[in-house]
Amino acid sequence: MNLKQLVTGENGDKQFLLGNEAAVRGAIEAGVSVAATYPGTPSSEIGDVLSYVAKDAGIYFEFSTNEKVAMEVAATAAASGLRSFTFMKHVGMNVASDSFMTTAYSGVRGGMVILVADDPSVFSSQNEQDTRHYGRLANLPILEPSNCQEIKDMVVYGFDLSEQFELPVIIRTTTRTSHMRGIVELGNIRDKNEKGYFKKDPSRFVPVPAFSLTMHERLCDKISDVNKVADEDDFNKSISLNDSSTLAIISSSSAFNYAYDVINENKLDLDILKLGFSYPFPKKRVYDFIKDLKGIFIVEEVDPIMEKEVLAIIGEYNLDIKVYGKLDGTFPLIHEFNPDIIKKGLNKVLNFTEINEIKYSENLDNLIKNIPNRAPVLCPGCPHRAMFYAVKKAMIDLRLPEKDVIFASDIGCYTLGLNPPYKTADYLLSMGSSIGDGCGFSTSTDQKVVSFIGDSTFFHSGISPLVNAVHNKHNFIVTVLDNRITAMTGGQSNPGMPIDGMGDDAPEISIEELAKAAGCDFVRVINPMNLEETINTYKEAFEHEGVSVIISKYPCVLIKGLAKRPPVKLNEEKCTNCNICINKLACPAISLKDDKIVIDEAACNGCNLCIQTCKYDAIEKGDA
Repeated sequence: MNLKQLVTGENGDKQFLLGNEAAVRGAIEAGVSVAATYPGTPSSEIGDVLSYVAKDAGIYFEFSTNEKVAMEVAATAAASGLRSFTFMKHVGMNVASDSFMTTAYSGVRGGMVILVADDPSVFSSQNEQDTRHYGRLANLPILEPSNCQEIKDMVVYGFDLSEQFELPVIIRTTTRTSHMRGIVELGNIRDKNEKGYFKKDPSRFVPVPAFSLTMHERLCDKISDVNKVADEDDFNKSISLNDSSTLAIISSSSAFNYAYDVINENKLDLDILKLGFSYPFPKKRVYDFIKDLKGIFIVEEVDPIMEKEVLAIIGEYNLDIKVYGKLDGTFPLIHEFNPDIIKKGLNKVLNFTEINEIKYSENLDNLIKNIPNRAPVLCPGCPHRAMFYAVKKAMIDLRLPEKDVIFASDIGCYTLGLNPPYKTADYLLSMGSSIGDGCGFSTSTDQKVVSFIGDSTFFHSGISPLVNAVHNKHNFIVTVLDNRITAMTGGQSNPGMPIDGMGDDAPEISIEELAKAAGCDFVRVINPMNLEETINTYKEAFEHEGVSVIISKYPCVLIKGLAKRPPVKLNEEKCTNCNICINKLACPAISLKDDKIVIDEAACNGCNLCIQTCKYDAIEKGDA
């Protein structure tokens, strides 16, 4: 579809939308004035779409330097009476959490919705944490959509709820709901304010200890009032598919879809209570649903959060109800669910089918195990490959043993340096941690340390640890892999680029000047495709005392409109099959077939790195 139809679509129109696109339409319908994010899968498409339609929708949109800044942009807009929208992946919530927690205390004037996309089974993340804990930690409402229509509707409803109680509202999606497609019926688009006005009220917005106690008391009163709404809310609803029995299910989000399908397809006598407004936990609604039951299944991803809430209700009212969930082993404690997992869990109690009928997941697992593994690889022509090759070659030339050099990696495409033959990722914590890790390793060991960080990640959270490194006189190498784009999440802009999130001209922030301003006396900007220069720069950096900063500046090969150079050619007469181009450079455009080197012209990017690594001049430039 034409994405502009998200703006032009009228009330009653139906569109076939991705879950993340439905979130954008919800923000447009709700009259959002300000939106901010840092890209992170599975929420990235929300920002990509907003960057394209924001001007037409009359929304200010930005790719902030990190999630904490995005949270602050949205919070201040909402404090000024505007409706604001911020969104991120689950681990991004960790970055935003400091300001997020206090925003709960101060509250908002205009509506503020925080969409957080969880990633059960960690398809593109370093952990599978459950955002629902954050709602309980901060005492803020949580809505959990299970389909595209609900995503759109809950975004709109979330803003109304936010303004009703002057609180931010969390919408928790998952990888499945973010990336599913479905028919969405559109609603009316509300008018919006272009500019707000901040009315000063220090006792509300300045959380010094004298005010914070009152703020917390006010927050507790608000969430108590929200609880009454959750008990009666239409997003919490009972569904009866067959004749009801003394057993039932409580579920939410994408897990509900699987439970619904299993009940329907197997004609099980189970009612479902679907919780779309899941926190504050609708205690009265749940009690009324379970009070006459003998057993209740709790189907949720990832942590047993609702299960513990149900157990508390059973204990408080002294009910004799068996709970089947994660805690008793009925369902797995980890990963996302699927219909077979639900079916297998229900079958442990109901015995409604032969075990050998529940075979899809097991057969799929066996099939996956038997498929040869193909590790993810850097693209042909990727500048990161040159850096990994160069640092290893510099180590060889300087006779630095592998065990004496620690590689601190970060979040980005370059994490693929973990794989052979590079093996340039030994430790990783979070966005921006590679430089902080370098500080720690350099002071606690005598080993050399090389930290790798991307340009977008450097702006996200690499500047502060760099300042720390210089001030505390640490000794390690920082490599900033500036490929001129936020590559891993789909090609979004960052402050190192001359355009902003809506495609307008913007000042380009110099990483080189930032490093110099931080006090680094060794700062080099190199073209990584010049291998000799890159290797020599690393040699110099290894022997420098203090913080060395090497900025690898070369565009990602996936940037749209980037000219592709002619593929290289193999001179078979000169080739000795030494296999350095395969075993050391590991370019996926070069392979071994029938014991001969083969260059895939369709895959080759013409970067010429292989020409520089071949000892026998067997690889030559292609024809222009």
